[in-house]
Amino acid sequence: MTTISSKHVLITGSASGIGRLLAEKMAALGAQVSMWDIDDTCLAGAAAGICAGGGLVREYCCDVSDRTGVDKLAAQTMAEGGPVDILINNAGVVSGRPLLELSPEQIERTIRVNVLALFWVTRAFLPAMMERGSGHVVTVASAAGLIGVPKQTDYGASKHAAVGFDESLRMELRRTAPGVMTTVVCPSYIDTGMFSGVTTRFPLLLPILKEEKVANAIVRAIQLNRRQVMMPFMVRTMPLMRLLPVPAFDWVADFLGIARAMDEFVGRGPAA
Repeated sequence: MTTISSKHVLITGSASGIGRLLAEKMAALGAQVSMWDIDDTCLAGAAAGICAGGGLVREYCCDVSDRTGVDKLAAQTMAEGGPVDILINNAGVVSGRPLLELSPEQIERTIRVNVLALFWVTRAFLPAMMERGSGHVVTVASAAGLIGVPKQTDYGASKHAAVGFDESLRMELRRTAPGVMTTVVCPSYIDTGMFSGVTTRFPLLLPILKEEKVANAIVRAIQLNRRQVMMPFMVRTMPLMRLLPVPAFDWVADFLGIARAMDEFVGRGPAA
């Protein structure tokens, strides 16, 4: 059982959505929270709201895909708040377009933010955790890291990478620093606006998740040292689909509506 009170929690992508909710919940549990996000305006508003409620937060404008910038800001964050006890790699972007409609810049942006940032941010804070023999690294991946979906070639590839990142890191730390925990989070679509327009054929089996429910599940997983968060329950069956022949695998994805979920996707607007 991990106690969150008095811990230093760093959350990337915390100006809005799940990241902001996690920052609010961690602060309410007595943690000091360092909030990283590239959107300085939204970040300031989010931090001010938490401070008004009595929470202890520090805000840092950061492009997590910038390795040099991450290293500098990590040093500042630890100088001001002490070593990070709980790191939540939450920052992410989605384009939501077929492969041939993606620009090279969009593809590179997805990989930089959703994949490379995991390495840069984790490498910045992991050594201190290993030295202390305690800590927790949370990787917010996606159900898209377990099954491919049309219009998600870049996003799906990045989330498959995130799942692999967590799994390999978990195996490494079991041998080198067993006191440092890892958790991977693989939710299906969440109603944050990031996936606005997505649909589900069977809402009872694969509902559009409420962000509050997902944030609560992540907090609980940290407290209980759970290695995985897969939700809804149907997501847990997706790895089993790999046992099927490819035609059967594709038929199941079609039947469940997974292959058409992105047909009406609009998201938050065009990716920068």
